[in-house]
Amino acid sequence: MPQIKSAKKRVLTQEAARQRNAAQRNAMRSAVKSFKTAKASDADNANDLFKAATRAIDMAKSKGLIHANKAGRDKSRLAAINNK
Repeated sequence: MPQIKSAKKRVLTQEAARQRNAAQRNAMRSAVKSFKTAKASDADNANDLFKAATRAIDMAKSKGLIHANKAGRDKSRLAAINNK
């Protein structure tokens, strides 16, 4: 456990950032999964879910949660699934 005041503050901010990042990543993964399941079942809202999933990926990229190349790769794969 840290003894210095600034180190104690840093522990608190790290925990807050960890939870924020985990929530953002979970939202991204959920959006991608919901699109894939909707596309697999030929749902009529698959295009809307595709837009939501790509937006979630872009948000995660802009926040620094995932690398830019991973974002592009994931969006490309989703587009290939969407175009089938």
